[in-house]
Amino acid sequence: MQLGGAATHAVLRYQRAAIEAGQWWRLFSGNLVHLGWYHLGLNVLALLLLIALCAEPLRWRDWWARVGILGAGVGVGLYLFAPGINNYVGLSGLVHGLFVLGLWPLVRKGDVVAVGCFAFLIAKLAYECVSGAPLSDARAIGGSVVTESHLFGALTAIGYGCVRSRRGRRAVVHETTEDR
Repeated sequence: MQLGGAATHAVLRYQRAAIEAGQWWRLFSGNLVHLGWYHLGLNVLALLLLIALCAEPLRWRDWWARVGILGAGVGVGLYLFAPGINNYVGLSGLVHGLFVLGLWPLVRKGDVVAVGCFAFLIAKLAYECVSGAPLSDARAIGGSVVTESHLFGALTAIGYGCVRSRRGRRAVVHETTEDR
């Protein structure tokens, strides 16, 4: 999307006024465009770190479901609960959600590295809720860091994980009852 330049950016970024005018795709597509190449590079590095830390094998269908739901959750969260945010671009909210979903199974297994990473993620989110993003982050990416997107990505991941977990338990209970 970055190769599309300003025209693509203008059509896809999360823009509250455009969403209110019926351009609902922006609730998701804002995650796909960035402030610049450096901003995109940081998000790609985060994805590579995610893959290195959370090498859980997932079917493509599961990856796309996570990306779709988390991306929409970030956009809807911004729209409903952050009315002061008029513009948003970037993948970081969605990436925070992917980290929650990727680390949690490892945390449950007692993986020490995952526990440390998960604790760091929770501390980072708490810090951002209280203090916002460091000014150096905004200078580095060339615009404001919308820390609310990080929180909405993580919260959407928790909701997604709870629903998936309940479905999995229901399937196991259903199989067990049928076996009787």
